[in-house]
Order: sequence, then C-alpha cells, then structure tokens
Amino acid sequence: MKVPFSWLKEFVDIDVTAQELEEKLFSCGFEVEELIPLDAGISKVVVGKIVEMEKQEGTHLTKCVVDCGDYGHDIRISTGATNMKLGDCVPAALDGSTLPGGIKIKARKMQGVESNGMLCSGEELGLNDDLFPGSEVYGLLILPEDSVPGTDIAPVVGLDDYIFDISITANRPDCQSVLGIAREVAAVLGKPLHMPAMDYKAVCEPDAPITVKVEAPDLCPRYMAHYVRNIRMGESPRWMKRHLALCGLRSISNVVDITNHTLLEMGQPMHAFDLNKVAGRTIDVRRAHAGEKIVTLDEKEFTLNPNNLVICDAENPVALAGIMGGANSGMDENTTSLLFECATFARDCVRKTSRALGQNSDSSARYEKGVDRHSPELGLARALHLIQELDCGDITTLEYDLTDGRPMERKHIVTTPAKICGVLGIIVPDQTMIDILQRLEFTVDVQADGSWDVSAPLYREDVESFPDLAEEVIREYGYDHIVPTFLNTASVTNGGLNYDQKQQLKTKRLLAAQGFYEASTLAFYSNAELDMLHIPADDEARKAIRILNPISENLSIMRTLLAPSMLNVIVDNLKKGNTEGRLFEMAPVYLAKELPINEHPHERQTLCIGAFGPEEDFFTVKGALEALAAGFGLSFDYKRETTPWLHPGISAAVYCGDKRLGVFGKLSNEINGELEIAKDQKDNQNIYLGELDYEALMSCVDGELRYQPLSPYAAVKRDLALVCDEKITCGEIEETIKKASPLVGEIKLFDIYRGANLGEGKKSMAFTLSLSDPKKEVSAEEVERVVKKILGNLKFKLGIEIR
Repeated sequence: MKVPFSWLKEFVDIDVTAQELEEKLFSCGFEVEELIPLDAGISKVVVGKIVEMEKQEGTHLTKCVVDCGDYGHDIRISTGATNMKLGDCVPAALDGSTLPGGIKIKARKMQGVESNGMLCSGEELGLNDDLFPGSEVYGLLILPEDSVPGTDIAPVVGLDDYIFDISITANRPDCQSVLGIAREVAAVLGKPLHMPAMDYKAVCEPDAPITVKVEAPDLCPRYMAHYVRNIRMGESPRWMKRHLALCGLRSISNVVDITNHTLLEMGQPMHAFDLNKVAGRTIDVRRAHAGEKIVTLDEKEFTLNPNNLVICDAENPVALAGIMGGANSGMDENTTSLLFECATFARDCVRKTSRALGQNSDSSARYEKGVDRHSPELGLARALHLIQELDCGDITTLEYDLTDGRPMERKHIVTTPAKICGVLGIIVPDQTMIDILQRLEFTVDVQADGSWDVSAPLYREDVESFPDLAEEVIREYGYDHIVPTFLNTASVTNGGLNYDQKQQLKTKRLLAAQGFYEASTLAFYSNAELDMLHIPADDEARKAIRILNPISENLSIMRTLLAPSMLNVIVDNLKKGNTEGRLFEMAPVYLAKELPINEHPHERQTLCIGAFGPEEDFFTVKGALEALAAGFGLSFDYKRETTPWLHPGISAAVYCGDKRLGVFGKLSNEINGELEIAKDQKDNQNIYLGELDYEALMSCVDGELRYQPLSPYAAVKRDLALVCDEKITCGEIEETIKKASPLVGEIKLFDIYRGANLGEGKKSMAFTLSLSDPKKEVSAEEVERVVKKILGNLKFKLGIEIR
C-alpha cells in the first residue's frame, strides 16, 4: 500500500525524516518495501526566470537568457516551446543535470547556437495536472510568479515528498489506509493523532422515499446508506487531486473523487448509486439468483450464482457487493441524486466471488483482508463531511444503518502483567506496558486483584487474547529488548551434523552412487492416489488423517505411503518425454494411532525408490538395496510376499534378520494399464517401486562402522548351476549356502534358465561363490569339502540337484 509522507503529516506532527520514520515502522512490525522519493532522478534542475527572449532566425527555436540565481544570472538556453513570455519562471535543467528516466542534460549547440541546458515541461519532470497545475500544457511548465530564481525545483512543484510502499499483513486490515498507518506512526512517535473532520449537517428532507433492505445479514453484517440531493458535479480542489495522484489515481470529478479519497484515507470502500437509475428507488442486498447477469463499471459482463452477493434494485443487480458497481447505476454528468453506501461484507464471500469471476478492485483487495463493522460509520461520516465542505450536494435527513443484530462493543481481555511478560520472556515495567497500550488506543483498567481489564479499539478485530497484547507491547517496546536464551531442552554443540543426519546423508549418497536422483514431493495427496495403487479398504494405509480445510481435494489427506507420490513423479516424467530414470525420496509418512486423531501422529521416516525405463528390471532395485545393505554392514534377506500394487511374481519383501523392512518389485500389470500415459509407453516401459521403513533399517545398524582389514589371502571362486523347483526363491538358496560354512563370503546369482530339458516346474539358477579365510589361504581340499557340504545341504533341505 502506498502512503504519501506529506499526507501522514496531516494526521501526525512528525518530527523525524522519512528515512528515520521508515526505520521506526520496521521496528514496530511494518515492512516498508520501498521508500520512493518523488524527485528521484532529478538533479540540478532549478527555477529560472526568463529575462530576455529572441527568436532564433530561420528556426522554430527561441533564444532565452535565464536568471538562475546562484547558478548564473545570464544563462543562455534555447527552447522550442512557445507558451512562455518575458518574466516567466520556468524549470531550468542546467548543464550536467539529470531528469527522470536517466536523461542527462549537457550544453550543446542547437541550430548553431550554444544552449547551456534545457527549459522543462511538467511531463519531463514526471508531473501531471493533479500533482501540479499546468503540468500537462503543451510547452514549458510555468511556475508561480513569486518563485525565487536558483531555487531547487522539487519544493516548488511539490516533489519534495516521499511515498512509503508498505506491505500490510493479512492480520492487520485496520492499516489498509492512510489513517491506519497514521495511528501507528502516532503511537511509535508518542505524538497525538489528528483525526480528519467528520462532522456534517443534514440541510434538507428527502424528496421521495427509498427502500433499503438486507436479505443476507450473514454476508453483510452492517449496511449504511445516506441520501444526498441536488448533486453539483465539478472539479475537485487541488489538495484532493494531489492526495489521489500521490497514491496513483487520477481525478475524475468532485463526487467520484470523494469516494476514492475516503477509500484511501479511511480504508472504507464506498459506492454511490445514481438514484435516477435505480429501479423502484430500492436497494436490496441479497444472494444472486442462478443465471443472473451484471455489467460492471468496466463494461465486463458476468453470469452470477447464489454464491455471489449482489446489491439489487427492484429489477436487477446494480453492484457486485464489495467488488465493483454496475454500469446501470453509475454516476454521470446528469446525476442529480445519490445514495452513498458504506458496508461490511464477509471477507470470504468477496474473495471467492472475486476469484471465481476474475474481477479485482481496490475495494475487493480491502474487503478480502477484512473491514470491521465500525469503519462504515467513520467512512460515511467523512464522505458526507467532504460533500458539504466541497459544496457538491445537499445532505438529507434520510439515512439507514442495518446490522445483523450484534452489539457494537469493544472486546475485553482480562489478563495480568505476568502473563504478558511470560509470553515475551522478559520483564517489561507495568506502567510502560500501560502507556504503550494506551498509545495504541487500548484502555487498561487495573483491577483490585492486580489483573488488567484491557479493551481493544473497535477497529482491532484481530486482537483475541493476552498473547496478542504481548505482541502489541513488544513491537512498540522494541524487539531489541528481548534477551536470547536457550530452550529448556537445548544444548550447545560444536555444529555439524548429528548422528541421524549423517546416517541420512550416507543413505542418500549410497543411492546416488547407484544412479538414483533424489525427489521431493508434498506431504499431502488424496484418496485417489490410494485408489490408483488398489489399496484395499481395510488396509492400514487407508487410515489417513484428513485435512480440515484443504487447498484442494487433490491435497486432502496426509500421506501414509510414499509409493503413490513416487509413481506420480514417474508418470509426470513419462508424459514429458523422460523415458528412463532412477529416483528416491526420504521423507516422513503420517500414521495416526486412531481416527479422528487426539494426539500427534507418528511421523515415520520412510525411504522410497523408483526405477523406470526399458532397460530396468527387478535386479536394478535389488542391486541398489544390496549396495545400501553393504554400505551399512548389513545383510538383507528376500521373501516372496503379495502386495496390492506390485506384480505377484516379480516382487519380494525385504528383511534384515527377523525384522521386516519393506517391499519392492515391479508395478502390477493392472495398475500399469490404468496409468494415464501413451499405450506404447505402457507396453515398452518397466516401472519398479520399493518402499522401506527407514527407522526399522537404522535400528539394524549397530552404531558407527568400524574398520575391518582386508584379508591378505585371495578368495577362491566356484560356480554352481543348480536345478530346483520353480517355487524356491533365490533368498532361500543363498541362506542355505551361507549356513553351510563360515568360509562362504559373497554369493552372486548370475544366470536363470528355464527349459523343457529341465522338466516341468523346474528352473536352473547359477551362482558364483567366494570362499576365503582371513587367517590363511584356503586349500583345494577345503574348497572341495565346503562345496560338497553345500550341495548336501541343498539336496537335504530344498531338494536341489547339481545341474
């Protein structure tokens, strides 16, 4: 929001510079995004008085001798303008001066005659008629006759001012106006606030009755209106034009300018209905009927529904409540009678209507943050005062104030100084807190028992309890008074990563070494994601925590699995032409003990991996898991297990000892066929997913890894081709081999074969075994003995024969 420094000075006797005030506003919680000097880019431009003029023969130029005071009394400057005369005071940009836009002025010859600068128009100084009269005249800007030659141009034309561009947070809608910021300035400077004049007097009776009613008090808690007759359209005074111009608005007419000025000054949006255009002289605030249409002042047509609040006459809508008036009730040069409106509309209704229709305005921006129920009273009074002050209408005795029945009273908060200081963590003197609250227009009534009965101003609807009072105190007392302290559970460290963080980083680096890239997804999704993976209705994963007010239905529950998010990432990549990739994500899932929740859910750290592409297979994921296990000095076992979202024959559960860590495998054919990707991608694509309980994995890690020296003796390798039943898993074979002898080290499956010569229901699996002893070299006899024992165990336990 833009606030002119000069306008603030009309409310508060400011005795600091604009830069100092910027710092003070920062200190009390208001972010000044930019402090804009109006004379930015202007230098060495002064008042020059024309003392001689002579037409430059053969050209359109006029040679002028200009008195610029201390800069020189006879500076020669040529100009192409024709609207000046001898003795006029005009802006003179001297040699070496600059103008807005980075324009630099140098002495140069014009049509063969030396010119030592440039005489300026208002436009060249960045002015318009609202900022300084005559600025838009074609030619030079003629300054007042009493201007002193050599004076800097900025104070002469009103450019010695600043604009504060202030970011107003959503919890402070009361500061969406010059008056709102002035209240804060008065408090931080300890100065009195000069309220704008709001007195007026009704001078006539209405000439005809008017009907005003509110059918939707839940969306319009307060609606005020006042009838003004004999409207006299005209030009606004210079001070009002300047106020509007400094805030970026152009003057239109006195009555229209009053409504805009009230919006900027008081923060109260208002509208004026031309009663000659209002059918039946009736104003009705109601929900729109389905299919109703309205054309707004900017000539856009909208089709409405019952979610939209409108203001109607006896026949049609004449305004979108809180957003914009209708073209069928707007003012023009023939307007003679007006009904001024000030109201409070439900902020959510205005926001939803504005977004649904794509229609925004200065009014809707304020209503979306909130306008309190007291503001319409102040705004209407200020507007009627200006009507009378500018003599642009006759105020009648006919007025309306329709409310939802709630009393207009201040909020009371009963607290103690100790509670306020308890929030702040420091001791602030009682009287200091009372003084601060009173400067902010709170009242403090000290009770006999030492407690305080604090009442908030009517415009401070954001204040609810004593923590809010603590915030008011500290932002005025100064955040620099807060003494940094440790939390009760805090401890001093040397910095760096803790043990858990190091383990997570190691996990990520191990996966990255296998060609996996880290992904990051939102902690929310919808039940549709669980449906996508065919999760059964009674599955634990369905016990998801629902968000009370989700951004959209697609982000309506807290995730209980990472696999749906990973699959969505893979599908997005395929749609964008990325046909292969390896991804992993380490993030929490949110598991509730019971629903609805009455305590915080368990945020279980989970690891999800995904691989997709024509060349990927089951062993891609298994190999990554083996590398992960090796990195932490663990050994994984794999068991056949059915998972709803994985292929029943190409999936397995992962165990470390007796502890189940998770599952991995190929995405089921049925789910793959339902993916929203091209058919050729479904046919040629392999998608593999895995999900592990990271906390369970880390519980298997026995502290920090220790150095183990490599054996100086070479390992002996033997290949075994084994024929077994189809149902026997690789994990069962590896487990049996390992138990046969302590000399067995690494076991690697390198081939699987199925053929008619093996027999029905049979397969051949070929393994490479590494046999080693860290204390001595393994002899050929030992190797043969171990191999014989392995084959015997395989035959006895699993019925496996050597091929």
